[in-house]
Amino acid sequence: MSALHDLSLAKLSRRIASRALSPVDLLESCIARIKALDGGLNSVLLLLEERAMAEARAAEAEIAAGNYRGPLHGIPIGLKDIYETAGIRTTAHSAVLRDHVPAEDATTVRLLREAGAVIPAKLATWEFAIGGTSFDLPWPPARNPWDRRLDPTGSSSGSAVAVAAGMLPGAMGSDTGGSIRNPASWCGIAGHKPTYGLVSRKGVLPLSWSLDHAGPMAWTAEDCALMMGVLAGHDPEDPASAQVPVPDFAGAIAEGRRHGLSGLRIGVVRHFFERDVPCTPPVLAAMEDSILAMRELGAELRDVTLPAYGDYAAPGNIIARAESWAVHDAWLTEDASRYGSYGRRRLASGAFITASDYLHAQRRRAVLIARTLEAMEGLDAIVFPTARGTAEPMGVDTVGPNGPPAFFARVFNLAGGPALSVCNGFSPEGLPVGLQIAGRPFADHLVLRIGDAVERALGTRMRRPVLEEVTA
Repeated sequence: MSALHDLSLAKLSRRIASRALSPVDLLESCIARIKALDGGLNSVLLLLEERAMAEARAAEAEIAAGNYRGPLHGIPIGLKDIYETAGIRTTAHSAVLRDHVPAEDATTVRLLREAGAVIPAKLATWEFAIGGTSFDLPWPPARNPWDRRLDPTGSSSGSAVAVAAGMLPGAMGSDTGGSIRNPASWCGIAGHKPTYGLVSRKGVLPLSWSLDHAGPMAWTAEDCALMMGVLAGHDPEDPASAQVPVPDFAGAIAEGRRHGLSGLRIGVVRHFFERDVPCTPPVLAAMEDSILAMRELGAELRDVTLPAYGDYAAPGNIIARAESWAVHDAWLTEDASRYGSYGRRRLASGAFITASDYLHAQRRRAVLIARTLEAMEGLDAIVFPTARGTAEPMGVDTVGPNGPPAFFARVFNLAGGPALSVCNGFSPEGLPVGLQIAGRPFADHLVLRIGDAVERALGTRMRRPVLEEVTA
C-alpha cells in the first residue's frame, strides 16, 4: 500500500469519504513530514499545528456522524502567505507585513473552511508575489524538492514545493504572470490558473488588479478540479468576479475517463516553442510525447498561429509594473528599506511608467485578446510548454530583462482564459517538465479534463522526488 504522502488529494479524499482514513491521521502524517523535510526546503512560513489539529478532529467527528461535506472535507490545504487569514499572521514573505494579522479570512479561505478543509500552514512566496528568489528577507526562500540546489521559481514557490514533496496534498497559489503555472512546471505538479473572475480574489493581497488570479495547486489535474469545485463562484465583494454558471469540474474529469479526448479539437502553438523562444531538447521531446498521447486519446490536433510570444510579454510587463506600483507606492515612499532588493527594484520600476504607456499597453492588450480568441475559434484548447527548460540554480533571475524568457505564462494572464500546467515528462537528469493547456474563457472544465487525460496517458504521476530528512 502506498504511503499517505504518495497519494493524490483525490485518492485521500476517497479514503476519507469511505472512512478508511481519518482526517486526524492524515494531518499527523502531513505535519510529521513537514517537520522531517522542510528544514531543507523552507516551504512553510507558519505551521498552524494546534489549530489544524482541532479542525481535523472536528472533521473526523462530523464524518463519523454522517455529515460529510464533500471532497475537501478533512483534506489539509496550505495557503500561499498572501491569503488573508483571520487572527493569523499574513506576511507576503516581507518585513513590511511581518506583524500583519487580518481580521477576516479571504473569500477562498472561507470557502475552503466551509467545505471542511483543514488549514495547517501559511506558505513561502516571493516577496509580495513579485520579488524573485531573495536571500535578504525575514525568512529564507523555498527550495526545489527535486534538487535543493535548484530554484522552484515563483511566486507560489512554497505551495509548489509543499505539494511536490508530499507535505500537503493541495495548496492555494496566485498567478499574475505565471506564478501558479511556473513553479508547478519546475516542481512537477499541477497548477491551474482559472478564468479571470471565476475565483474570488477578495482578501488576497493584490499585485496587479487586472492580471491577478487565485487558484489551486496539487499533485494532479483531478485534484485541482476537486478544489475548483469549492473555489469557483461569484463573489460580490470582488469587483472583477464573474456571475456565470459554475462548471461541473469533477464531472468533466469523469467524462474524460469514459471517453478520453474524443471529439475535442486542440491547437498546438508550435511557433512559441520552436521559433519565438526555442525550448531545450527535453521540453521539445516531452511536447511531442504529449501531442502523440492526445491524438491516441482521440483528440484532433492541428498547428495554430497566435501573435508572437513577445507581443504578449511587452504589454503584460508594463501593465503589471504600473499596477503594482499603484499598490505599493505609499509603503515604498515611506520606507523602501523594508523591502528586499529584488522586490524594491521591481516594484519601483513602475514609477517610471507613464499614464500614456499604461493606456497604450491596455489598448494593445485588447487587440491581443481579440486575436487570441480569433485564433482559437473552433478549438477547445491550445497547448504549448509551460517553461523553456527545467529548473535552474537557486537565485537565477528568470524574470529579469537579460536573456530569453524562461516561461510561456503571460499570454493567458492578458487574455484571461484558463491555463493549466501539468507534468508531461522528465529530463535525462530526472527534472520535471511542464505542459501548458489553455482554453477559452470559462472552459476550465475542458482544460482540466485534458490535463487529467495527459497525466494518465504519460504516467508522470507515479514519480515523486526522493528526499532526505533535514530538520534544521
